Amino acid sequence: MLPAPTPARAGDTRFCTITELAAEFDITPRAIRFYEDVGLLTPSRAGRNRVYSQRDRTRLKLTLRGKRLGLSLQDIKRLVDMYESPADTAPQLHAFLQVLAEHRQLLERQREDIEVLLAEIEHHEARCRNLLAPKPGPAARAVPRRRKAA
Repeated sequence: MLPAPTPARAGDTRFCTITELAAEFDITPRAIRFYEDVGLLTPSRAGRNRVYSQRDRTRLKLTLRGKRLGLSLQDIKRLVDMYESPADTAPQLHAFLQVLAEHRQLLERQREDIEVLLAEIEHHEARCRNLLAPKPGPAARAVPRRRKAA
C-alpha cells in the first residue's frame, strides 16, 4: 500500500493510483499522463508513484465530458481551470456558453458539409446503379414491323 501524501486541498483524502484511475474511467494510463502533460491533471507523488486526489478525478471527469462534446483541449483546460476558481460562477457560465456557442457553429457547418457530401455520394451511387443496370437485348431494340394491309 502506498503512503498517503499530503492532500492537495482540505477535505481531499481519497487517493488512487494511475492504474485505478485508468480502470475507473476506462482509459489508458498513457492518456492520463498526456492530460498531465497539458496541465489538466497534477497528481501528487508517493515516492516514485503518482497518486491522484478527488480533485484530479473531478478534473479528469470534466475533461472526458468536454472531449465527448468535441471541445478542444485548450477550451477544456480553460473551463476546468475556471471551474476551480473561487470567484463568482456567472463569468464561468458566460465563458462556457461562449465556448458552447462557438462549438455549435462549428458542428452546424460540419453538418452542412456532411449533407453536401451525402448528396454527392447519392448522385454517384445512382449513376453507378444506372450504368450497371441490365440493358435491353438487340431484339427489344428492334423497330416493330408494320402490318401488311389485308
